[in-house]
Amino acid sequence: MSKKAKDFKKSKSGIYLSIGSTAFGALSVFKQAKLARRESDTLRLIDAGVSAAAIVTGLAILYRELKRLGDDDVLLG
Repeated sequence: MSKKAKDFKKSKSGIYLSIGSTAFGALSVFKQAKLARRESDTLRLIDAGVSAAAIVTGLAILYRELKRLGDDDVLLG
């Protein structure tokens, strides 16, 4: 991976993009859970629950990284 790509991943823009794509993945999980409930498929419903937990955890980690970047910024205080 090039240095520019690594720097972008750790930039505010990169983190916002990651948050957006992770949130977009939540739509897929929501559809999966809805279908599983309609079909009474317990295994798919469990899978959707685990996926939702992973999304929530991922968003929390990204938020923490975004907050850390803000702490380093002199203008933000």
